[in-house]
Amino acid sequence: MAQASQRTVFHGSTLARLLSRLTDIDVRESRQGTADRLSQWFGWTDAISLSAALDGSPAAAQSSSRASGNAEQSECTRVRAALTQAIAEDCAPAVAKKRVHPHHPQAPATPAKPTAPAMPAGDTPVDTAAAFAPYRRRYLTRQQAMETRIAPLRARVRATLATRSPDMARLAAVDVVMEQALAAQERRLLSTVPVLLEKHFERLRQAAQPVPDDTTDLTQAPGEPGAATPSSEWLNVFCRHMQDVLLAELDIRLQPVEGLLDALRTS
Repeated sequence: MAQASQRTVFHGSTLARLLSRLTDIDVRESRQGTADRLSQWFGWTDAISLSAALDGSPAAAQSSSRASGNAEQSECTRVRAALTQAIAEDCAPAVAKKRVHPHHPQAPATPAKPTAPAMPAGDTPVDTAAAFAPYRRRYLTRQQAMETRIAPLRARVRATLATRSPDMARLAAVDVVMEQALAAQERRLLSTVPVLLEKHFERLRQAAQPVPDDTTDLTQAPGEPGAATPSSEWLNVFCRHMQDVLLAELDIRLQPVEGLLDALRTS
């Protein structure tokens, strides 16, 4: 079975390091400063909006009571836990699950999601795009769920932060601009993750194909004694890797919220 590359890549986020290790793509640290790299993602209208937010003197929004920030922290924890659980359920091993009668005491409250069809064995041609399609759909569904849950959470924390002081109100205004300016680039970059995972999927599948020996009868149907049958473990390995990548992406998407919460705690 193919193993993930053992080359160590020390630069970049956990997501970048994971994708580098799984796809054998070398991720090198940019020699540009953060400001220089961000400037490439900003249009002139974004630059004007950011300058206005930085130079402005916003008054702290009026609030009848000073929020402690505990509610926002609790909501962030709840959202992270819900998204993490959904990722774990979507990335459960796709083969050899124990079947439980729906009326059995240990049966889940909701029916298990259908698993992807088993991969053809032996020399049967496989359309990688079609075989990977269920996993692509799962990944895109999780990405959409992250966007849907995290955006209102970020807005809520930002609104609370803006009530603290003029400086915190300015920080909240800057975050609005950053979110609007970087959203398209973030979406474009993260849309490439399923493409990279598909390549990893195919590499694992190819490596799991059995190597016939002199006693193997390739004319036999899969499952018959002596037939060439690939191990299904590679698919479980892929599901674990996809889960790791999704969790790393979740961390990246929550970073702005965590930054706002840090500011809220220290304000």
